[in-house]
Amino acid sequence: MIELILGQVLRFGADAMIEGPGAARVEARGAVALRAGRILDVGAAADLRARYPAAQMTDMGQKLLSAGFIDTHVHYPQTAIIASWGKRLIDWLNTYTFPEEMRFADPAHAAAVAKTYFDLALAHGTTSMCSYCTIHPASVEAFFLEAEARGMRALAGRTCMDRATAPAGLRDTAQAAYDESKALLQRWHGRGRLGYVLTPRFSPTSTPDQLLALGSLWAEHPECLMQTHLSEQVDEIAWVKSLYPQARDYLDTYETFGLLGANAVYGHAIHLEPREMARLVEVGAGLAHCPTSNTFIGSGLFDTAGMAAAGLRVGLATDTGGGSSFSMLRTMAAAYEVAQLRGVALHPAQLWYLATAGAARLLRLEDKVGNLAPGMEADLIALDLASTPAIAQRAARAETFWEALFPTIMMGDDRAIAGVWVGGKRQR
Repeated sequence: MIELILGQVLRFGADAMIEGPGAARVEARGAVALRAGRILDVGAAADLRARYPAAQMTDMGQKLLSAGFIDTHVHYPQTAIIASWGKRLIDWLNTYTFPEEMRFADPAHAAAVAKTYFDLALAHGTTSMCSYCTIHPASVEAFFLEAEARGMRALAGRTCMDRATAPAGLRDTAQAAYDESKALLQRWHGRGRLGYVLTPRFSPTSTPDQLLALGSLWAEHPECLMQTHLSEQVDEIAWVKSLYPQARDYLDTYETFGLLGANAVYGHAIHLEPREMARLVEVGAGLAHCPTSNTFIGSGLFDTAGMAAAGLRVGLATDTGGGSSFSMLRTMAAAYEVAQLRGVALHPAQLWYLATAGAARLLRLEDKVGNLAPGMEADLIALDLASTPAIAQRAARAETFWEALFPTIMMGDDRAIAGVWVGGKRQR
């Protein structure tokens, strides 16, 4: 059976970070045709209604139809500690993150948090994500089982830490990191819509032996992504240099052990040195921009436009719970504000691209999700562009589509999400 969803339609035909708003395709009265979990067709509503006269119709009126949001860097085990007060990165990890992650040795706790996380993600229009778990295999199992039950395209990996800088309850060994990551990879990677991601937390919590072991595992499975953190805070960088005195820079602590490549996704990457930037561009690595986290923990201002102009793949991320919101709308707003502080006014088309098609490209999923195009998996959302009185009164004065959309980017939240489809099935 074919389902026809009617509304305003926003999709992309090119990279909006390079092409600007000309990369977007907007249909004021458009439609998306779904069949068997995929997008069959996209175009003007009148054309699709004539083409598929027997289709079941869902008319969303003036709601905006878009690909679902994609969160490129999240810590689902930190769901319960989001918005914890007053710490910078290292203190924040020790005070909030590590004690909470120890609780994930309990499979029941992991399952309960996974359910809460996915409920919140979908309520905010996020239909795919790339998450860190904890060192406990049960945390990975809980995440993937919940994603699988909901039919979602989701990526995750077991977080690896074996250095004494991590608490004893969260330390493994180089061998355990290799063995347990490999077992989870073999169980989950490519199962349905799921993908496994190799996940050293960051070099300060891994010994050279562990990084080497994970680099070896990645060499055996180059089809997988590898995710970690890079150059988030200046005191973190100094810490890395003290632990790896032979390294040329922070990135070198990964590169030396085989953890630099085209399928790498580095979170934050705010304070890069020229050599690091050049190597990231050379190998085609990608960066997850976490603006609410970067401001909440006081990390710094990511150079979104500069990174994209250099040719790096960039996508937006909430980084919950270091980030202060589960909403990709709030994340787009923060990305706009951060860019303004760097002297760049990102266009609404660019912000939307970074949360959808650009995020998919970062995670090597651009042939599957992140855009509305025939053959893509049918993950999409409908947004109310007048979801609150404040937004409605501003949008009512808009003279262009982008002027109508921008208030929702800057002031919107889960109230703007009027519909969510995952694999063609409506979730809310």
